[in-house]
Amino acid sequence: MERGFDFDVSAWPPLPRLRGLMVVGTDTGVGKTLIAGAIARRLRLDGRRAAVFKPAASGCRHDRNDLISADAEFLAACADTTQSLAQITPVRFAQPLAPNVAAERLGQSVDLDAIFQAYRRLPQYGEVAVVEGIGGLLCPISDDFWVIHFAKLIGLPLVLVARPGLGTINHTLLTLHAARSAGLHIAAVVINRFPGDNAPFDPSIAANPAQIAQRGKVDRIVLVTDEPDNDVEKATIAAAAEATIAQVPWAQIAGL
Repeated sequence: MERGFDFDVSAWPPLPRLRGLMVVGTDTGVGKTLIAGAIARRLRLDGRRAAVFKPAASGCRHDRNDLISADAEFLAACADTTQSLAQITPVRFAQPLAPNVAAERLGQSVDLDAIFQAYRRLPQYGEVAVVEGIGGLLCPISDDFWVIHFAKLIGLPLVLVARPGLGTINHTLLTLHAARSAGLHIAAVVINRFPGDNAPFDPSIAANPAQIAQRGKVDRIVLVTDEPDNDVEKATIAAAAEATIAQVPWAQIAGL
Protein backbone atom coordinates (compact mmCIF):
# COMPACT_ATOMS: atom_id res chain seq x y z
CA MET A 1 0.00 0.00 0.00
CA GLU A 2 1.31 3.44 -0.88
CA ARG A 3 1.93 5.78 2.00
CA GLY A 4 0.02 9.07 2.00
CA PHE A 5 1.44 12.51 2.70
CA ASP A 6 2.69 13.05 6.23
CA PHE A 7 1.59 16.41 7.62
CA ASP A 8 3.20 15.91 11.04
CA VAL A 9 4.81 19.15 12.27
CA SER A 10 6.30 17.91 15.54
CA ALA A 11 9.83 18.26 14.15
CA TRP A 12 9.52 22.05 14.08
CA PRO A 13 9.22 24.46 17.00
CA PRO A 14 5.70 25.63 17.90
CA LEU A 15 4.61 29.06 16.72
CA PRO A 16 2.30 31.47 18.55
CA ARG A 17 -1.42 31.12 17.90
CA LEU A 18 -2.44 34.56 16.70
CA ARG A 19 -5.75 36.03 15.65
CA GLY A 20 -5.86 36.20 11.89
CA LEU A 21 -6.28 34.22 8.71
CA MET A 22 -4.11 32.67 6.02
CA VAL A 23 -4.78 33.13 2.32
CA VAL A 24 -3.78 30.06 0.30
CA GLY A 25 -4.37 29.09 -3.32
CA THR A 26 -5.24 26.17 -5.53
CA ASP A 27 -2.19 27.06 -7.60
CA THR A 28 0.24 29.84 -8.34
CA GLY A 29 -1.09 32.88 -10.19
CA VAL A 30 -4.66 32.65 -8.89
CA GLY A 31 -4.51 36.03 -7.13
CA LYS A 32 -3.63 35.23 -3.52
CA THR A 33 -1.70 38.46 -3.10
CA LEU A 34 -4.57 40.60 -4.36
CA ILE A 35 -7.06 38.91 -2.04
CA ALA A 36 -4.72 38.97 0.97
CA GLY A 37 -4.02 42.67 0.39
CA ALA A 38 -7.70 43.47 -0.07
CA ILE A 39 -8.54 41.73 3.20
CA ALA A 40 -5.75 43.57 5.04
CA ARG A 41 -6.99 46.86 3.60
CA ARG A 42 -10.56 46.09 4.62
CA LEU A 43 -9.49 45.28 8.18
CA ARG A 44 -7.54 48.56 8.31
CA LEU A 45 -10.52 50.55 7.04
CA ASP A 46 -12.61 48.86 9.71
CA GLY A 47 -10.25 50.20 12.36
CA ARG A 48 -8.13 47.07 12.85
CA ARG A 49 -4.34 47.09 12.79
CA ALA A 50 -3.21 44.26 10.53
CA ALA A 51 0.25 42.72 10.35
CA VAL A 52 0.94 41.09 6.99
CA PHE A 53 3.23 38.17 6.27
CA LYS A 54 4.40 35.95 3.43
CA PRO A 55 7.03 33.45 4.59
CA ALA A 56 8.95 33.29 1.31
CA ALA A 57 8.80 34.77 -2.17
CA SER A 58 10.53 33.99 -5.43
CA GLY A 59 10.77 36.03 -8.60
CA CYS A 60 11.98 39.01 -6.58
CA ARG A 61 13.80 41.94 -8.16
CA HIS A 62 17.26 43.17 -7.30
CA ASP A 63 17.40 46.60 -5.68
CA ARG A 64 20.92 47.66 -4.71
CA ASN A 65 22.12 44.86 -2.43
CA ASP A 66 18.70 43.45 -1.59
CA LEU A 67 15.89 41.43 -3.12
CA ILE A 68 12.47 43.06 -3.12
CA SER A 69 9.20 41.15 -3.30
CA ALA A 70 6.44 42.97 -5.20
CA ASP A 71 3.95 40.92 -3.19
CA ALA A 72 5.40 42.25 0.06
CA GLU A 73 5.22 45.81 -1.30
CA PHE A 74 1.53 45.36 -2.13
CA LEU A 75 0.71 43.81 1.25
CA ALA A 76 2.56 46.62 3.04
CA ALA A 77 0.68 49.29 1.09
CA CYS A 78 -2.70 47.69 1.74
CA ALA A 79 -2.09 47.30 5.47
CA ASP A 80 -0.30 50.66 5.79
CA THR A 81 2.05 48.85 8.12
CA THR A 82 5.27 49.94 9.80
CA GLN A 83 6.79 46.53 9.01
CA SER A 84 9.85 46.45 6.78
CA LEU A 85 9.59 44.46 3.55
CA ALA A 86 12.16 42.03 4.95
CA GLN A 87 9.96 41.51 8.01
CA ILE A 88 6.94 40.82 5.81
CA THR A 89 8.81 38.34 3.61
CA PRO A 90 11.94 37.12 5.39
CA VAL A 91 13.07 34.63 2.72
CA ARG A 92 13.41 35.89 -0.86
CA PHE A 93 14.79 34.51 -4.13
CA ALA A 94 15.31 36.08 -7.54
CA GLN A 95 14.44 33.07 -9.66
CA PRO A 96 10.70 32.38 -10.07
CA LEU A 97 10.86 28.86 -8.66
CA ALA A 98 9.58 26.96 -5.66
CA PRO A 99 11.68 28.19 -2.72
CA ASN A 100 13.42 24.87 -2.15
CA VAL A 101 14.43 24.66 -5.83
CA ALA A 102 15.58 28.30 -5.90
CA ALA A 103 17.69 27.71 -2.78
CA GLU A 104 19.19 24.50 -4.19
CA ARG A 105 20.28 26.29 -7.36
CA LEU A 106 22.14 28.79 -5.18
CA GLY A 107 23.76 25.99 -3.19
CA GLN A 108 21.82 27.06 -0.11
CA SER A 109 19.13 25.75 2.19
CA VAL A 110 15.95 27.64 3.00
CA ASP A 111 16.31 29.54 6.27
CA LEU A 112 13.24 28.27 8.11
CA ASP A 113 14.42 29.84 11.36
CA ALA A 114 14.27 33.29 9.74
CA ILE A 115 10.64 32.57 8.83
CA PHE A 116 9.77 31.40 12.33
CA GLN A 117 11.48 34.34 14.02
CA ALA A 118 9.76 36.87 11.76
CA TYR A 119 6.37 35.28 12.40
CA ARG A 120 6.88 35.47 16.16
CA ARG A 121 7.37 39.23 15.84
CA LEU A 122 4.03 39.87 14.11
CA PRO A 123 2.15 40.87 17.31
CA GLN A 124 4.43 43.93 17.51
CA TYR A 125 2.83 45.24 14.33
CA GLY A 126 -0.85 44.45 14.62
CA GLU A 127 -3.73 42.87 16.47
CA VAL A 128 -4.57 40.58 13.55
CA ALA A 129 -2.34 38.69 11.09
CA VAL A 130 -3.03 38.34 7.38
CA VAL A 131 -0.71 35.64 6.05
CA GLU A 132 -0.28 34.78 2.38
CA GLY A 133 0.92 31.39 1.26
CA ILE A 134 3.23 30.50 -1.64
CA GLY A 135 1.98 28.73 -4.74
CA GLY A 136 -0.42 25.95 -3.82
CA LEU A 137 -0.95 24.42 -0.40
CA LEU A 138 1.49 21.58 -1.18
CA CYS A 139 4.19 23.89 -2.54
CA PRO A 140 7.50 23.05 -0.81
CA ILE A 141 9.18 25.86 1.11
CA SER A 142 12.04 23.54 1.96
CA ASP A 143 12.27 19.90 0.89
CA ASP A 144 10.50 18.67 4.01
CA PHE A 145 8.55 21.78 5.02
CA TRP A 146 5.70 22.80 2.76
CA VAL A 147 3.09 25.56 2.84
CA ILE A 148 0.66 23.10 4.42
CA HIS A 149 3.11 22.45 7.26
CA PHE A 150 3.41 26.17 7.91
CA ALA A 151 -0.38 26.50 7.83
CA LYS A 152 -0.66 23.72 10.38
CA LEU A 153 1.99 25.27 12.64
CA ILE A 154 0.24 28.65 12.79
CA GLY A 155 -3.29 27.22 12.94
CA LEU A 156 -5.10 30.12 11.27
CA PRO A 157 -8.38 29.67 9.40
CA LEU A 158 -7.77 29.40 5.67
CA VAL A 159 -9.15 31.52 2.86
CA LEU A 160 -8.72 29.51 -0.32
CA VAL A 161 -8.34 31.45 -3.58
CA ALA A 162 -9.34 29.60 -6.77
CA ARG A 163 -9.50 30.39 -10.46
CA PRO A 164 -12.92 30.54 -12.14
CA GLY A 165 -12.52 28.38 -15.25
CA LEU A 166 -12.63 24.79 -16.37
CA GLY A 167 -10.68 22.52 -14.02
CA THR A 168 -11.17 24.63 -10.93
CA ILE A 169 -13.61 22.14 -9.37
CA ASN A 170 -10.93 19.46 -9.34
CA HIS A 171 -8.16 21.82 -8.16
CA THR A 172 -10.34 23.28 -5.43
CA LEU A 173 -11.68 19.97 -4.12
CA LEU A 174 -8.18 18.49 -4.04
CA THR A 175 -6.93 21.47 -2.04
CA LEU A 176 -9.91 21.28 0.33
CA HIS A 177 -9.20 17.58 0.86
CA ALA A 178 -5.52 18.20 1.59
CA ALA A 179 -6.31 21.01 4.00
CA ARG A 180 -8.91 19.03 5.92
CA SER A 181 -6.64 15.97 6.00
CA ALA A 182 -4.14 18.16 7.84
CA GLY A 183 -6.81 19.30 10.31
CA LEU A 184 -7.09 22.81 8.85
CA HIS A 185 -10.29 24.86 8.79
CA ILE A 186 -11.49 26.44 5.55
CA ALA A 187 -13.31 29.70 6.34
CA ALA A 188 -14.05 30.72 2.74
CA VAL A 189 -13.33 30.01 -0.89
CA VAL A 190 -12.72 33.09 -3.02
CA ILE A 191 -13.14 32.57 -6.75
CA ASN A 192 -11.01 35.31 -8.21
CA ARG A 193 -11.31 36.91 -11.68
CA PHE A 194 -14.90 35.74 -12.00
CA PRO A 195 -16.64 37.20 -15.10
CA GLY A 196 -18.72 40.30 -14.42
CA ASP A 197 -22.35 40.83 -15.39
CA ASN A 198 -21.43 42.19 -18.82
CA ALA A 199 -19.11 39.31 -19.75
CA PRO A 200 -20.25 36.67 -22.26
CA PHE A 201 -21.91 33.65 -20.68
CA ASP A 202 -19.48 30.77 -20.22
CA PRO A 203 -21.07 27.47 -19.13
CA SER A 204 -17.66 26.13 -18.03
CA ILE A 205 -17.53 28.89 -15.40
CA ALA A 206 -21.13 29.60 -14.45
CA ALA A 207 -21.76 26.36 -12.56
CA ASN A 208 -18.44 26.25 -10.70
CA PRO A 209 -19.37 28.24 -7.55
CA ALA A 210 -22.37 26.01 -6.80
CA GLN A 211 -20.40 22.86 -7.59
CA ILE A 212 -17.56 23.87 -5.27
CA ALA A 213 -20.00 24.82 -2.52
CA GLN A 214 -21.93 21.56 -2.78
CA ARG A 215 -19.17 19.04 -3.51
CA GLY A 216 -16.67 20.74 -1.24
CA LYS A 217 -19.13 21.45 1.57
CA VAL A 218 -18.09 25.11 1.69
CA ASP A 219 -20.44 27.54 3.42
CA ARG A 220 -18.90 30.78 2.17
CA ILE A 221 -18.13 31.32 -1.52
CA VAL A 222 -16.91 34.81 -2.48
CA LEU A 223 -16.86 35.90 -6.13
CA VAL A 224 -14.35 38.65 -6.97
CA THR A 225 -14.92 39.84 -10.52
CA ASP A 226 -12.22 40.34 -13.11
CA GLU A 227 -11.37 44.06 -13.16
CA PRO A 228 -8.42 45.85 -14.84
CA ASP A 229 -7.84 47.91 -11.68
CA ASN A 230 -7.04 44.75 -9.70
CA ASP A 231 -3.29 45.08 -10.18
CA VAL A 232 -0.67 44.06 -7.61
CA GLU A 233 2.21 45.70 -9.50
CA LYS A 234 0.37 49.03 -9.62
CA ALA A 235 -0.87 48.55 -6.03
CA THR A 236 -4.51 49.11 -7.00
CA ILE A 237 -7.71 47.32 -6.05
CA ALA A 238 -10.88 47.86 -8.09
CA ALA A 239 -13.90 49.41 -6.38
CA ALA A 240 -15.98 46.34 -7.25
CA ALA A 241 -13.46 44.03 -5.57
CA GLU A 242 -13.32 46.23 -2.50
CA ALA A 243 -17.11 46.23 -2.28
CA THR A 244 -17.22 42.44 -2.48
CA ILE A 245 -14.50 42.02 0.14
CA ALA A 246 -16.32 44.49 2.41
CA GLN A 247 -19.34 42.19 2.56
CA VAL A 248 -17.43 39.42 4.34
CA PRO A 249 -16.94 39.52 8.15
CA TRP A 250 -13.17 39.15 8.06
CA ALA A 251 -12.67 40.35 11.64
CA GLN A 252 -15.03 37.63 12.85
CA ILE A 253 -13.29 34.99 10.72
CA ALA A 254 -9.96 36.14 12.18
CA GLY A 255 -11.27 35.67 15.73
CA LEU A 256 -11.56 39.35 16.69
